[in-house]
Amino acid sequence: MDIALLILAGIFMVIGILGCIIPGLPGVPVAYAGLWIAQATQRVNFSWQMLLIWGIVTIVVSVLDYVVPAWGTKQFGGTKYGVWGSTIGVFIGLFFGALGVILGPLVGAILGELIGGKAFAQAIKAGWGSFVGLLFGTILKLICCGLMAIALIQAIW
Repeated sequence: MDIALLILAGIFMVIGILGCIIPGLPGVPVAYAGLWIAQATQRVNFSWQMLLIWGIVTIVVSVLDYVVPAWGTKQFGGTKYGVWGSTIGVFIGLFFGALGVILGPLVGAILGELIGGKAFAQAIKAGWGSFVGLLFGTILKLICCGLMAIALIQAIW
């Protein structure tokens, strides 16, 4: 039974890592579930503190995934219109697959800035900030899932 659970935990880790770049898959929470599946075996014994810390990290990274594109918009000179547009674009983009997740915040930030009366060049700059924020969030999720996978591998060995 332990072997089956460890294989399942490994599958969850792989799906978690893929979920960092494929829209619709909650990458970090799936990887975290993999840690819990491994914990259910006789071979793996994570401390409760470690599981609690990873749980907190999972929540924080999951929230940041939605917040970072808006933050990027603001860092690149976007106004509240661009930030709101980016945030709305994140959620609308979820309905349009991978391309929607990538373009939603970008287009939302640009449209928000244009609605707010900014020049096209300034709106593009704010949109670019949203895209940079999206990339940062993706990298953050990949690092988190990668570290969870390393923790799992170390616990098995």
